[in-house]
Amino acid sequence: MRHPRLSRLFAARWTGQATDGLFQSALASFILFSPERQTDALGAALAFAVVLLPYSLIGPFVGTILDRVSRQRTLFIANLLRAIDLLVIALLISQGKTGLELTVLILLAFGINRLILAGLSAGLPLIVGSESLITANAIAVTGGSLWVVLGGGIGFVLRKIFETIHSANHSDAVLILVAAIGYVVTSTLILRLKRSEIGPLDHEKATVSIGQGFIEMREGFAFLGKHGDAARGILATAVQRGGLTALVLVALLLERNTFHSPENPAAGLSGLAVALSIAGIGIICGALVAPFGVNRFGRHRWIKYMMIGSAITPLLLAVSQQPTPLYIAAFFTSLFGQSLKVTNDALVQSKIDDYFRGRVFAVYDVLVNGAIVSGAVLAALVLPASGKSLVVPVVISIAYLVTACRLLRTSRFNFTS
Repeated sequence: MRHPRLSRLFAARWTGQATDGLFQSALASFILFSPERQTDALGAALAFAVVLLPYSLIGPFVGTILDRVSRQRTLFIANLLRAIDLLVIALLISQGKTGLELTVLILLAFGINRLILAGLSAGLPLIVGSESLITANAIAVTGGSLWVVLGGGIGFVLRKIFETIHSANHSDAVLILVAAIGYVVTSTLILRLKRSEIGPLDHEKATVSIGQGFIEMREGFAFLGKHGDAARGILATAVQRGGLTALVLVALLLERNTFHSPENPAAGLSGLAVALSIAGIGIICGALVAPFGVNRFGRHRWIKYMMIGSAITPLLLAVSQQPTPLYIAAFFTSLFGQSLKVTNDALVQSKIDDYFRGRVFAVYDVLVNGAIVSGAVLAALVLPASGKSLVVPVVISIAYLVTACRLLRTSRFNFTS
């Protein structure tokens, strides 16, 4: 944290992610916890898809941009565009509109967000040395996740304040206006970094084309094909994130329709905020233990152990669908998942030179986000509106265990590095 350039990168990343949390809390309130809208599993899953699918669609072009155009300039412009987009979203929400135009604008907002996070991840190795990469990555990713949770909490409190002055829709709209200001602040913080400081390097080409985007996406997959341990780590991370999203969907429905009366969505939103806060604490703990676990067991074994740990905790929800088992599962699944992800991020970064870094991280995010959307949709096909299910937690545990024992088996997942 004493590193002057790294602290500037963190400031921009975390300010943007805190604003992400605030924005997401407003959307959750408007879409999932409005008194006039009953939330079911499929509707919630579609909301996840709207939030996360955009990056999978624009992924082929992101690697090209990040490996060809100044990442600092890209991040600056992207944050400004996101702020403008939120101004229009706030206008539509203030009018209570939930049609196609709102969906498209939300897709755009989260598509831009994924471009920004991929750019920050690709630029991090140019700021710190390889010996500090896993620690810096743990701080960056975990700090960002924590700020998303804190931003969501701030949004929840602000909405309570705004509700004393405005209607529910207007309160959500004002909250989104605050988020737009946050993105403008993030954009100015990006300018504290030099134009070429986070890449791409000078030896890279300066041409960008739509066709080149698909070619370089294919190059990203080809590069991972030559580095099997990085590819397997990415797939394991995708599986863990997909299962975690399914568990979030379970938590959302339990809090919205079972633990509290469906006629009192505010209580459900408060309960979900508690569950996500506990998950946030698990995220912090997961990042804190990752460097110690890696030093003791190595990156590859630690990734496998974290996947095995992830397979145990969902079974608590299979045994009992009550608040306490939910909170325990939220804490430990988030802990194991975050520790796995920050370790794998460092593993992938250590295998890639900067020429391929942007496109490989684009592939990484496309696969993870595709798994997240798939996890939400598949869970929605099984879950009742109450959120009570034996099948979903058990299937998640089995998927995690199979991934640990087969995908990350010693003969294929290189344990020597």
